[in-house]
Amino acid sequence: MRRKIRHCLLIIILLSHTALKAEDGYELWLRYSLVTDQQKLNDYRNTIKGWLVDNNSPTAQIIRKELQRALTGLLGKSVPEVKSATEGTLLIGTANAAALSSLDLKNRLKNVGPEGFVIFNTKVNNKNTLVIAANEDAGMLYGVFHFLRMLQTHQPIGKLAIESTPKTKVRILNHWDNLDRTVERGYAGFSLWDWHKLPDHIDPRYHDYARANASIGINGTVLTNVNANALILTPAYLKKVTALADLFRPYGIRVYLTARFSAPIEIGGLKTADPLDAQVQEWWKRKVAEIYKVIPDFGGFLVKANSEGQPGPQNYNRNHADGANMLADAVKPFNGIVMWRAFVYDNNVPVDRTKQAYNEFKPLDGTFRGNVMVQVKNGPLDFQPREPFHPLFGAMPSTPLMMEFQITQEYLGFATHLVYLAPLFKECLDADTHAKGKGSTVARVIDGSLENHTLSGMAGVANIGNDRNWCGHPVAQSNWYSFGRLAWDHTLSAEAIADEWVRMTFSNNVAVVSNIKNIMIASRDITVKYMTPLGLHHIMGWNHHYGPGPWIKDKPRADWTSVYYHQAEEKGIGFNRTTSGSNALEQYQSPVQQLYSDPEKCDERYLLWFHHVSWDRKMKSGRTLWDELCHQYYQGADSAKWMQQQWNTLEGQVDDAQFRFVKSLLNIQQQEAVWWRNACVLYFQTFSKKPIPPGFEKPDQTLQYYEQLEFPFAPGIRPRW
Repeated sequence: MRRKIRHCLLIIILLSHTALKAEDGYELWLRYSLVTDQQKLNDYRNTIKGWLVDNNSPTAQIIRKELQRALTGLLGKSVPEVKSATEGTLLIGTANAAALSSLDLKNRLKNVGPEGFVIFNTKVNNKNTLVIAANEDAGMLYGVFHFLRMLQTHQPIGKLAIESTPKTKVRILNHWDNLDRTVERGYAGFSLWDWHKLPDHIDPRYHDYARANASIGINGTVLTNVNANALILTPAYLKKVTALADLFRPYGIRVYLTARFSAPIEIGGLKTADPLDAQVQEWWKRKVAEIYKVIPDFGGFLVKANSEGQPGPQNYNRNHADGANMLADAVKPFNGIVMWRAFVYDNNVPVDRTKQAYNEFKPLDGTFRGNVMVQVKNGPLDFQPREPFHPLFGAMPSTPLMMEFQITQEYLGFATHLVYLAPLFKECLDADTHAKGKGSTVARVIDGSLENHTLSGMAGVANIGNDRNWCGHPVAQSNWYSFGRLAWDHTLSAEAIADEWVRMTFSNNVAVVSNIKNIMIASRDITVKYMTPLGLHHIMGWNHHYGPGPWIKDKPRADWTSVYYHQAEEKGIGFNRTTSGSNALEQYQSPVQQLYSDPEKCDERYLLWFHHVSWDRKMKSGRTLWDELCHQYYQGADSAKWMQQQWNTLEGQVDDAQFRFVKSLLNIQQQEAVWWRNACVLYFQTFSKKPIPPGFEKPDQTLQYYEQLEFPFAPGIRPRW
């Protein structure tokens, strides 16, 4: 009797500790909570009675740990690792695994490549068996995470016939992290990389970072800021980078670095960094060989050159291809690549900034080495809340183009605003360039299928810091997750990805999933409305990019101001990019030009991006442009309040700590939505001379009040050298 009582008390104590343990977001989407659907739980337990990983590589050891952790959590009991295929009902291995020798794996795996995998039900030794197989270790790891995702989201596993291959080859995070641990445009604390303690101290977070990336198929990380520091290439720092590379390797993750173009001068003692100078070329070859000696699978370089003051080949009257090819030649013997960013604008060229990347790179098509990808931002300006797709997509058929998305929310409220970015990503990926007729989507450009390029890639500017929950805002984790999922398979929908992430992160409860998904899917459009509706862009605060600043003017460059872009004056507002204006529209294919060239037919989401129109212009709603602009701003702020109300209904249905944290952040977002609305409406009213439409509350502060607000310590500000 006493034994039973002690047993019961132990259970009560364990349950109470479980109930008291608050979620802090650290586990991301890998929480592995007990399956709550009893029928599914029974099915899983009956199907997975033992497992075998027929491999002893470092990656296989990671898989073993993940399975033990995941299955214990999901199934509520330990599932044994067995020693032979006759005992196991979940078999994992590569094509040459002895336990899988009775299966025609080579035929099944012939189309999935080095990173893909298959998952299928079959019989082994007359026993119902689940098989996860791949050609190489990385694919085996990805397949296991895919299978665990199915369990986490309560999917049936009785009749599986899955074949999955990544659509892009290089799926990479760009960390804009500085060596002093500040993060440019970072809103989740300091850098993960504790350079001072490396290489001797390996923070456990590095392993969990790698796990999270592997779980969504990310296979590369650029550790350093595109505004590069040459010190990262010195022996002292390469030792530190090597420690990270060694840790990441079993997770299928390669390390890349940003190369400061002037490094031969700054750390090499040369007098020039001219890419056609033989001494400079030799210096880079020696430096690259030095790197590969300690990091044999080093991925290569990401380069920002001749942009925003960064050094580059144009300093020596050379072009971007000259610079990229010099580095490409240095890394080619080691199978390395160069990712050369197309985010450029010339200080001395007075042309619409959205045209400059096209003007500089289009003439160079076909002149880059085969191991160079030109990395292009999703839009022609700079990660705005809404932009049309970049005209370079579809304009350089002989050059592999790599997508650059921003996961961190530089222009979308930092880490205090709930903004799910998958709809933004999909809006760009699904856009039709018409480069080779209808169906020439941006996605087909970057995955290489449109022009049969074998090298392809997608990069995301990371939103990760050393905050306990990684991303600052709990829901901001979904943007890291959705980037990885779309880099692997860009045909997935934003809705499907949100569904997965909510189930893995919060709950599989149907009502909870539906509620949070509704908020997430609506959030990006809501944010656009209270920030930059109808095609407005680049009207944020100066330098820190925090909050509204449509009045910004008189800066060192016109295109660093807001007035340059909105062009508001007494007669109207908007940037004319048609033939009567900057003619930026000519950089797109003819069918795309036709979509936007006529203001009467132009999608109103992009109206003020492409056209300067009268305040009295009649919109599709029947309202004047001024009234419609006000309606959009007010609707956006009201919808931010709606997000609050929707979230509040989740009290008691999700973890209480997470509920209260998101609730507090939504309160900040709603207040800042009203701030954006009031500041922008009051400012543009000084030009329209029209009243705010009846029924809308009047701003409680003056325009002068908003113009005088200052934020000298806003997070993520770019360092000034």
